[in-house]
Amino acid sequence: MANSNLSKAKNAKNDEFYTQYQDIEKEIMAYLDYDPNTFTGKTVLLPCDDPEWSNFTKFFAQNFERLGLKKLISTSYAPDSKKLSIHYQPTLFETTDPQYDKQKTIVNGKIFTLTHDKSGDGKIDVNDLEWTYLKGDGDFRSAEIKKLRDEADIIITNPPFSLFREFVAWIIEAEKKFVIIGNMNAITYKEIFPLIKENNMWLGNGFKAGNAYFSSPTYNDYADGVFDKETGLVKFRNCVWFTNIDHGRRHQPLSLMTMTDNLRFNKKIKEFGYQKYDNYDAIDIPFTDAIPSDYEGVMGVPISFLDKYCPEQFEIIWRGGDILWAENECPFFTPPSQDKSIEYRKQNSTWRVQNPYLIINNKAQTVYQRILIKHKK
Repeated sequence: MANSNLSKAKNAKNDEFYTQYQDIEKEIMAYLDYDPNTFTGKTVLLPCDDPEWSNFTKFFAQNFERLGLKKLISTSYAPDSKKLSIHYQPTLFETTDPQYDKQKTIVNGKIFTLTHDKSGDGKIDVNDLEWTYLKGDGDFRSAEIKKLRDEADIIITNPPFSLFREFVAWIIEAEKKFVIIGNMNAITYKEIFPLIKENNMWLGNGFKAGNAYFSSPTYNDYADGVFDKETGLVKFRNCVWFTNIDHGRRHQPLSLMTMTDNLRFNKKIKEFGYQKYDNYDAIDIPFTDAIPSDYEGVMGVPISFLDKYCPEQFEIIWRGGDILWAENECPFFTPPSQDKSIEYRKQNSTWRVQNPYLIINNKAQTVYQRILIKHKK
């Protein structure tokens, strides 16, 4: 149900989900543990933010000196551009400032910057943030925000769910480093998977126990166990960090059993064994911990495998369902005959010739999204 509500949010353009401070801290610390100079001398841009109370802005402002930042830039969308069903109320921080403007607070975004000790207390932190209204509404696609993007070294944010594809393209266009939050199913997007395959994007360190908790001003219509009325947090199990900045967990190889030992001891696999797809020259691995250590051929694994993917251990070679890529046909794909296709479609109206499927009890059964991988020799 959590994933269902994430999809509802995307379809309804309900993008108001705010990240917890401890989740941001946990993720950023993973990059520092791997390379203490990750942020040294860098300009960090936090677009799609709400700087007055955003945990992204708060974390990077409070840790400005610790991270060795050169400059912090944080921008927000104008409330009028969000089309929220709730009443907008500007913060006291804004209304008590001499530059407060009743009209601009509705139709203009804001920009917060941090570069030096403005307060004179001997440290650079959140009290030294300076702000003004943007000329436009803060949309990341505007020329105003693109200019800030081009100035930045690293882009970090929780972008709108409904604009994830566009946001990633916006970052890649400028060849920037990034750490962003998205739906794990974005792995399967035709715009995203090639980046992952070519090691231009990978999953970050991750949320604790795989659970992401966000606050949201529009938290209605959630199932029991998804929204906590006491904390005001919405729980999603299908959110991940996407990045192109290295971290240590990415280079930890999986500890695996041989195929023989999996068939003997792994309860998840020994009942059905390792089955070969009817339309791909690969075997199906329904669980990441069932990957055999000694199989030399192609294997179809769940997309959640990427959370454990070690580039020194495995090669990502294709995505199940993508029979065409970069103008080349998938070398592991063999379409069924026309007679078989007609028969399979009668059995299952949602069956598609390019999706990996198994023949079980003489019937074609499509598996969930799969990534095709091989062991590196």
